[in-house]
Amino acid sequence: MRRAPILVALLVAVLAAVLPALPLAADPPKFEMESYQLVLLMRAPTWQKLPQAEAEALQAKHIAHLTAMGESGKMVIAGPFSNQADPAYRGACLYRVATPEDARALAEQDPIVKAGQLRVEVMTWWVGKGYMTFPRAPVAK
Repeated sequence: MRRAPILVALLVAVLAAVLPALPLAADPPKFEMESYQLVLLMRAPTWQKLPQAEAEALQAKHIAHLTAMGESGKMVIAGPFSNQADPAYRGACLYRVATPEDARALAEQDPIVKAGQLRVEVMTWWVGKGYMTFPRAPVAK
């Protein structure tokens, strides 16, 4: 029975020597967020059915604008909607710019918006930092 106090004392001494050398558990990383500017492309109240050739030419200019925004790194992704309950919602673009005003200024340069066929709704969308990556979108300079 005399061994128990000796073993306890030995265990305490070993733990006292080893514990300070063990690394402390690191604090979990702080959850951070980052923002993007979400642009909804909506059918404008001034929308009208255009002759096919005119509609195709305007659509080509629209796609060229979106391509230029993507190549500049200011827009990271864009695309049309389908199967939506409200056909006024035509598509969305996600801009990597500082403010909704910056995104609106860029989106309103789209020829299809200038022609009055579409209008834009802009809002800031916050997401967990690093959760969304766009490897094909260059970073704006």
